[in-house]
Amino acid sequence: MLNLNLNGLRLSAIATIAGAFCATAATAQDVRIGAMREGSSWYVFAATLEQIIEPILGDNSVEVIARGGGVANPMVVQGGKAEIALSNVASAVWAVNGDDVYEGMSAPDIRALVGGLNNVYVGVMATKSFVDEMGTNDLGEILASGKPVNVLMKPVGSSAVPVAEMIFEGLGSSMDQIKANGGDIIQVDTGQIADQMRNGNADIYIDTMIKGHPTITEVALTTDVVFLDIPEKAMSLLEENGLTPGSYGPEWYKGQTAATTGANLGTVLIANASLDEETAYQITKSIIENAEALKSSHGAWSQFDPTTAMLPENVGIELHPGAVRYYREAGLM
Repeated sequence: MLNLNLNGLRLSAIATIAGAFCATAATAQDVRIGAMREGSSWYVFAATLEQIIEPILGDNSVEVIARGGGVANPMVVQGGKAEIALSNVASAVWAVNGDDVYEGMSAPDIRALVGGLNNVYVGVMATKSFVDEMGTNDLGEILASGKPVNVLMKPVGSSAVPVAEMIFEGLGSSMDQIKANGGDIIQVDTGQIADQMRNGNADIYIDTMIKGHPTITEVALTTDVVFLDIPEKAMSLLEENGLTPGSYGPEWYKGQTAATTGANLGTVLIANASLDEETAYQITKSIIENAEALKSSHGAWSQFDPTTAMLPENVGIELHPGAVRYYREAGLM
C-alpha cells in the first residue's frame, strides 16, 4: 500500500471533522445524511433525497448535515454520527481497509447502498501565466524542474488532498519537496479558492472536477487558466489505490479546450451496517425509482444509471443487506 508522507495534523483534523457531527446527535433524527457544505452538488443531492424519503420514513425523520467530505464521511458513518452519507468510492475502500490516508483508523462497519451516482475526477489546473513561464504544460516536467510552485487545494477532509499527494509521489515529488524548492502548499476553504487564484497566490490548483462545479467555474471565469493532464506515471499509482483513469470535458469550463485526463474517485451512498434493513431498503428503492428527479437536481448527477448502481466497481465495498434485498426484488441482481 502507498506510504504517504502525511503531516501529523491529518488524523486530528479528520477526527475534528467527524466529531463536529456530534452537535447534531442530541436531536437524534432517524436518518442523518452526511453531505458537504450548502451549495455543493453533494448537498443538493442530499437535500433532494431528504424530500424523497421523508414522506416514506415519517415527518422530521431526515436531516441533512452540511459538512464533511469525501475522506471524512466514511468515518462519520462509522462513528454513528450519520446513518448514511455520500462518499467517494475510493475513500470508502481506503476507510474499510484502514489505509494510510486514515493513519490507523478504519471503517469496517460501512456498507454501500447506491453506487455509480456520478464520476468525480480529480484534476489539475494552472494559471496560463505560470505555464507560459515554465514553458511546459506537463505536470511531471513542472514538478521535476526544481522551480518554486505554489499549489492550492482544499483542507484535510477533501478526497482531493490525498489524491494530490499520490500524484506528487507518482511523479517523484512530495509536499515537502515542493516546499523545499521554495514553493508552498496552500490549503483554504472553498470560499477562498477563487480569490487565491485571482490574486496570483497560487500557480496550480488541484480539486474535484465536476461539471457545473461552482468553484471551478468561478476560477475559470475570473482567472486565465489551462487544464493539465495527470501524467501516466502518476495515474499508475492512482490506479493501485482505487481510482480509475478517465477524462472530463471538453469545454466544461472556460479555458478547457479539450478533454482532460483525470482520476475518477466515483461517488457512492454509504450506510452504517447497523442501519435497519427496512430503512436501507426504502432509501435504496427511493433513489433507484426516483433517479430522474435526482438527476435533474444538479448537472453533476445527470449521468447516473440506476441499472449499474450495485456493480462492484461502482460501490467498492460490501452492499448493505437492505440494498441487496431491493436490487434482487427489482431484478437488478
